[in-house]
Amino acid sequence: MISYIIRRMMYAIPILLGVNVITFALFFLVNTPDDMARMQLGAKRVTPEAVAKWKQERGYDKPLLYNADAAGTGKLTHTIFFEKSLRMFVFDFGRADDGRDIAREIRLRMGPSLAVAVPAFFVGLLVYITFALVFAFFRATYIDFWGVVICVAAMSISSMFYIIGGQYLIGKLWHLVPISGFSGGVDALRFIMLPAAIGVIGSFGASTRLYRTFFLEEISKDYVRTARAKGLTEITVLFRHVLKNAMIPILTGVVVAIPFLFIGGLITESFFGIPGLGSYTIDAINSQDFAVVRSMVFIGSLLYIAGLLLTDISYTLVDPRVRLA
Repeated sequence: MISYIIRRMMYAIPILLGVNVITFALFFLVNTPDDMARMQLGAKRVTPEAVAKWKQERGYDKPLLYNADAAGTGKLTHTIFFEKSLRMFVFDFGRADDGRDIAREIRLRMGPSLAVAVPAFFVGLLVYITFALVFAFFRATYIDFWGVVICVAAMSISSMFYIIGGQYLIGKLWHLVPISGFSGGVDALRFIMLPAAIGVIGSFGASTRLYRTFFLEEISKDYVRTARAKGLTEITVLFRHVLKNAMIPILTGVVVAIPFLFIGGLITESFFGIPGLGSYTIDAINSQDFAVVRSMVFIGSLLYIAGLLLTDISYTLVDPRVRLA
């Protein structure tokens, strides 16, 4: 078990390093620091002096990969690649264009993002699996038919409709919760209820239909027919056998959502005025703050790889045969 986990962790290191190198190439080779300066300054005629000053203030005046003018290890460390990319591995993200420390902003904004994303994640998972089991139990009946119709209809509606409709109906007409904003402590519950509920509803159609497919695939297998032949009830078969054996594909789908627990919903946080990491990323993109965008890309890739590692570990708990892979 331990050797399996160590082996999976070793696989993650080159993947994360590769993502970091590709991100660096996209930001600094395709889009050079001179291009960044001209976009930030926003003037039609930018003087070379203004470009040089902008680069110097933000540490972009050094060579990209190799500093021939430096001495010793400084040839590699006094470079943009080391200071802007490799330092991210020790969570040194530097400063944003407005001078604020990016790591501090991430720590402050992680709480609001988690406050919305974690309830939506766990409540949604419970709701999706429950309805998928119900549809699988009543398969080939009107309940299953209309359930699939509702799922397809929900999948066809944009998440923007749920956000705007929920704000208008729940917030403006019924005045049950605030339309936007955020507050700390117990009062935060009033602000996270609506975006969390919309997060659950917005993914209901796709997730429920996907899990229903997993359950129906398991129901058609031989071990299920054997369990029925032994006299087990349909509910016992579903919960004791089908649900357990369908957990591996379910866990594979769940891992995709793990990074968003920390990064937050980009659109949801922006519309509800939640000061989380999602809105932080959107604001950085709009203001062309490349330091913040790079940091969020790195964190997203790190969390996704961590999610894959947790999924591999959870596989061993659900199906011990995976340990031999």
